[in-house]
Amino acid sequence: MDELFAKAPIKKVYFKLALPVVLGMITTMIYNLADTMFVAKTGDTNLVAGITIGAPLFTFLIAVSDIFGLGGSSLISRLFGERNYQLSKRVSSFCMIGGFVTGLILTAILLFFENPILHLLGAKAATYQDAADFYRVISIGAAPIIFSIIPQNLIRTEGLATQAMVATMTGTILAIILDPIFLFSLKMGAIGVGIANVTGYLVTDIILIYYVLYKTEYIKLKLKYSKINGKTINDIVAIGIPGSITNFAQSFGMALLNSSLALYGANKIAAMGITQKIYSIVILVIVGFAFGSQPLIGYNYGAKNWKRLKKILNFDILVQVVYAVVSGGLLFLFARPITALFMNQPDIVNAGSYMLIATIITTPIVGIILVYTTVFQSVGNAWAAFIMAITRQGVVYFIALEILKVTFGYHGIVWAQAASDIITCIIGYFIYEKSLDLKDKIKD
Repeated sequence: MDELFAKAPIKKVYFKLALPVVLGMITTMIYNLADTMFVAKTGDTNLVAGITIGAPLFTFLIAVSDIFGLGGSSLISRLFGERNYQLSKRVSSFCMIGGFVTGLILTAILLFFENPILHLLGAKAATYQDAADFYRVISIGAAPIIFSIIPQNLIRTEGLATQAMVATMTGTILAIILDPIFLFSLKMGAIGVGIANVTGYLVTDIILIYYVLYKTEYIKLKLKYSKINGKTINDIVAIGIPGSITNFAQSFGMALLNSSLALYGANKIAAMGITQKIYSIVILVIVGFAFGSQPLIGYNYGAKNWKRLKKILNFDILVQVVYAVVSGGLLFLFARPITALFMNQPDIVNAGSYMLIATIITTPIVGIILVYTTVFQSVGNAWAAFIMAITRQGVVYFIALEILKVTFGYHGIVWAQAASDIITCIIGYFIYEKSLDLKDKIKD
């Protein structure tokens, strides 16, 4: 492990860890698009609405898994740097078993409170049955869904990023294959979509368990190792919760945006929906690079290898900015034709291309924000990670949106995210410089 994390050329180990994460995220994005397309092809608007209503349940379950997956991998990376391998075994066992047990408890809670939760999510008389069918399957599959994210994060701390990608892609591709079979051949409707999803996660789980049992050295899945003390649990949760809050903040930000745009008509909301889909292709790659480098950052922080850590962070920022400039520049130049590919209506193309430019113009800044966020998570700075989790699409975005909406109306709404990105980056920079203080550490 020292050979890979502490001695291998930074560029080599960075891309070895990050590229599989990027590819895994792109595969997941392709599935989301394919899933949406298959459901839409049925022509059943109630089915489309029912699946859409149940979709936030996924966000919630992934957020829960992040508590164990992100929190556990952050701590384990630092423990590896400190060469505390025995505690690493206990932390990994606790995270995987704890995540699975939490999923079982959530299944019972979600099924018991099905009716009020579905109504809260927006289910009406016409859509309730399809929404309920999908909701029940996903609720029953809560444990395997939550579990699947945890070992992905954990085995990457040992450098098994490619193996994590293989597990993710296999489950996702299987779900893509099963979706049309259950929908069109077996006519199973929302239940079929749910089963395809859960089956994909189950296959991912099986592959990941195989890697944990036979390929990892210090990541273990044993009940006897799963007992850890309160301080260690706190170390996991302190980083895991801010990571999970980021998922909720994204949903919160999107809800605020749609609500504000509603005053300007359905076309503006549709245009923003297209913009977000295009933007997600760029942002998922940025997120993949950021999360992929996390084990490398945590290991060298734990080993107190400050010079190498500084070089890693500089290279991480360079990769993020260069990628963002190139991809964002292409979207800037071809905003209109790319938007027209989704819906070639003049009003939609005009609004969508304008929104896309406003969104991608701060993409390099978003890359830097994600570097700061992953640094805070990797080094165990819980408060800094929490602040970053609630700023960009949370508190700062809300304030920017309200001020700009009142001041500039529609244009203020469109540019609110860019303003939030700039402010969040400034906040992240000051926390980064003050809390990490690598210059003084290197001198010492």
